[in-house]
Amino acid sequence: MKLRAFDPKEFVSALPRRPGIYRMLGAEGELLYVGKARSLKDRVGSYFNPSRVDPKIHALVKQIADIEVTVTSSETEALLLEYNLIKAHKPRFNIRLRDDKSFPYIYLHDTHEYPRLSFYRGPRNLPGRYFGPFPSAYSVKESLHQLQKLFRIRNCRDTFFANRSRPCLQHQIGRCSAPCVRLISREDYAQDIEAAVKVLEGAGNEVTAQLEARMEDASSKLEFERAARIRDQVGALKRMQAQQAVTAEGERDADVFAIVGEPGE
Repeated sequence: MKLRAFDPKEFVSALPRRPGIYRMLGAEGELLYVGKARSLKDRVGSYFNPSRVDPKIHALVKQIADIEVTVTSSETEALLLEYNLIKAHKPRFNIRLRDDKSFPYIYLHDTHEYPRLSFYRGPRNLPGRYFGPFPSAYSVKESLHQLQKLFRIRNCRDTFFANRSRPCLQHQIGRCSAPCVRLISREDYAQDIEAAVKVLEGAGNEVTAQLEARMEDASSKLEFERAARIRDQVGALKRMQAQQAVTAEGERDADVFAIVGEPGE
């Protein structure tokens, strides 16, 4: 039972200007809304700004009895934690505040000879695979950017792909393996798609092990340029995994420690 009413001004004054996620709770402790922030103080404080006129925001604010926050080491980490919490708890205001839009997905059109991963929002009735849902369009675009950079997967539309006679700028800057002009075999491209799918499924460690085995194989065959490219892939994948400190697949026991302090201490 609460000893005193929630004071938003006092609460916001104690928040840090650091990335993290916030959980807005109702009078019965129910989860109303989950959000992520680049700066917790600025983002949470914006909800209690009298100048805000959005009726949906006002409806949410009226029901807030408490707010919990988790500070993260990066905005990307906050995004992942936000995604997991929304997926697990489905807070009702996360749906209301989206203006009735469906959550976005990453879509794999796997019937194409050289498939691509793309942003998708809408009914999932097209042939292919869907990964998600993600909490925002930004999170989908950021994930696609990382995967395309890491595995050099094409991001062009099929009509553009079918009419290429030479590699585009994406290939020149090292973001695409140029399957449109067959600079990569169908088998090797399929291998890259499979690796990207495993990362989306949470099997990044398995992909890392496979890449390291391919790197050693290339070195043993004195294919040092290929080995160096794979080494760079391994390094980029490990950096990507390091950003996912707060997300975990499956249910498992965990020891969690928190420090609570008064403002200014």
